[in-house]
Amino acid sequence: MLSGAASLSMLDRQQYDFADLLNGDRTNAATLRAWLLDARQRTRWLTDDLQGAHELGPRLAIVNPPLWELGHIAWFQEYWCLRFRNGAEPLPPLVANADALYNSAIAAHDARWDLPLLPWRAMRDYQDRVLERVLHRLERDALDAQLAYFCLLSVFHEDMHGEAFGYTRQTLGYAECKIESDRPISTSGIDCGADRTFAGGSCALGARRGSGFVFDNERWSRQVTLAPFRLAAAPVSYAQFAAFVDDGGYQRDALWDAPGLAWRRATNAKGPLYWRKQDGAWQVRDHQRWCALAERADRPVLFVNWYEAQAFCAWARRRLPTEAEWTLAAESIYGHQDTSLDQARFEAKKEAIASMRYGEIWEWTADWFQPYEGFSAGPYREYSAPWFGDHIVLRGGCFATRSRLLRPGYRNFYTPDRRDVYAGFRTAALGGDSSTAALDGDSSTAALGGDSSTAALGGGCANSITSP
Repeated sequence: MLSGAASLSMLDRQQYDFADLLNGDRTNAATLRAWLLDARQRTRWLTDDLQGAHELGPRLAIVNPPLWELGHIAWFQEYWCLRFRNGAEPLPPLVANADALYNSAIAAHDARWDLPLLPWRAMRDYQDRVLERVLHRLERDALDAQLAYFCLLSVFHEDMHGEAFGYTRQTLGYAECKIESDRPISTSGIDCGADRTFAGGSCALGARRGSGFVFDNERWSRQVTLAPFRLAAAPVSYAQFAAFVDDGGYQRDALWDAPGLAWRRATNAKGPLYWRKQDGAWQVRDHQRWCALAERADRPVLFVNWYEAQAFCAWARRRLPTEAEWTLAAESIYGHQDTSLDQARFEAKKEAIASMRYGEIWEWTADWFQPYEGFSAGPYREYSAPWFGDHIVLRGGCFATRSRLLRPGYRNFYTPDRRDVYAGFRTAALGGDSSTAALDGDSSTAALGGDSSTAALGGGCANSITSP
């Protein structure tokens, strides 16, 4: 999640224990160097063609002007990796007035189109100079906990912006820069209509000490108790969501809770974003081209918000999983801090993965984004704290999320109205920890509703797997 809301002065004088912040992470200098270069290469790939007519783009609440965003990436890396001094004032920036221009905590979103930003070539030069100095520091200096922590933070921050550039190009209808996943993703052998059964019990929610780099909102682990629950093996597909749309899902007010109904009416949402009917068949816009929905019928549906997911669940007589349920399910297969699956490990785990796959889309959960008990903001204080209470937790990561960032415990968060991001959802059977999904009396004949033992999303657990 990318954001910023407080003043820079909040960051400067507090002393931090970087060994504690690093949390046992053992990423070495060579890997950090490779990751820094990889992140920058992807940034260039996704933005090189925006120079000129698209470098500012339209003024929208859900996007940044690329010229500002690219300068912000350089500023962020410079501030934390080169300028920050623990407990003291930061060193001056390479570019005059960079803090006022590119610090997201100072430069208000609506003003970013009007700031005296560096021209494109000067901005690229600023990026290059900062990265060159960071790489030189990694070669010259001993890799202490502070440098390692901020290099990781810088890499992950640029990775998040890379993902944002991807969905921004979709939002604005720009030409596609295809983002290939850096890990194997397979849908073979997965029954998209099956549930997996979990026995519940005690679940550790939050980061374990010594498990490696985590963000402040993941600290620290606490035990929660879950009732038994059933969770879909795969996210809801385009075909499944189309059945909801075709059954009048966007016209049946009873399927929408009050905030969702207010959103639908305020935005005049008649159907999913980027969908249209052509000659009686659904088409989906993929950047600048329209594709038959049938071509991606079994793929997880993308670009739906939390309100739409909740309405679908009401129609299908299902619900969204809680954050704790999603965590228990994912960790039972992938472990707590498993950040990637190479091809060999993917093949070894394929049977287990077939009972619950994730990592293709961000998945909405039922829970509002709140701090865990004992939360303390990290040096990047605006990362989490300003957004508690009015954002929803998403889990899983998407095809554009770098493997180095992917792990079951990673918490993403967006406001419930966002449907421009790479987000979808999976459902859980009613019961367990949260069974508050609204029911519509007319849904007994819906393709995914009615008798849950035969619903296309599962329900019956004859073929489900019970976790130990």
